[in-house]
Amino acid sequence: MRTGVAFDDVLTAAQAGAAWAFEVLYRDLSPVVTGYLRLHGAAEPDDLASETFLGVFTGLAGFSGDEDALRSWVFTIAHRRLIDDWRRRSRRPQVTDDAGDLTLLPGGDAEDDALIRVGTEDVHRMCAGLPDDQRSVLLLRVLADLTVEQVAGVMGKSVGSVKALQRRGLRTLRDRLEKPSEKTSGVRVPLGIRPAMTGVR
Repeated sequence: MRTGVAFDDVLTAAQAGAAWAFEVLYRDLSPVVTGYLRLHGAAEPDDLASETFLGVFTGLAGFSGDEDALRSWVFTIAHRRLIDDWRRRSRRPQVTDDAGDLTLLPGGDAEDDALIRVGTEDVHRMCAGLPDDQRSVLLLRVLADLTVEQVAGVMGKSVGSVKALQRRGLRTLRDRLEKPSEKTSGVRVPLGIRPAMTGVR
């Protein structure tokens, strides 16, 4: 909460039902949550973000933890709403406008250096086409700025599984950079990405 008000005060006020505190939490977290949902291909990211925050505000009274824990908890709820949305859509196939699966980029270990240097715009262009689980890991690492451990908690996977998914996603991105295809040949590679990614195995 880069709000000028201490996080503990905001949280306490929100848990007591103060409207201003809800607004602070929503203002600080909704853009990145909506961005995560949009980049992950949600059909109605704004609606899904609203559902997420309904869940957040409903369950906030029972939350305890610091600012990082709150962020992780919020993204856990957002990720579950996203999975529910995928399931609904798979049962009811819909025609989309094909914005070319938006997505994001890398992180972890030597991979963290690559993550730091990549903006969400580059990420979304470079990660289109990754499997859902790899894309989820990279989106949560880059866009949501969660640690590997927090991503594991959000996705209900082990830390080892998250690291493996992250590594595979980064390897795919590295291969795309080294062997440009028609889809990726127009993508500008941010400075520092290629050297940082060469150490990924």
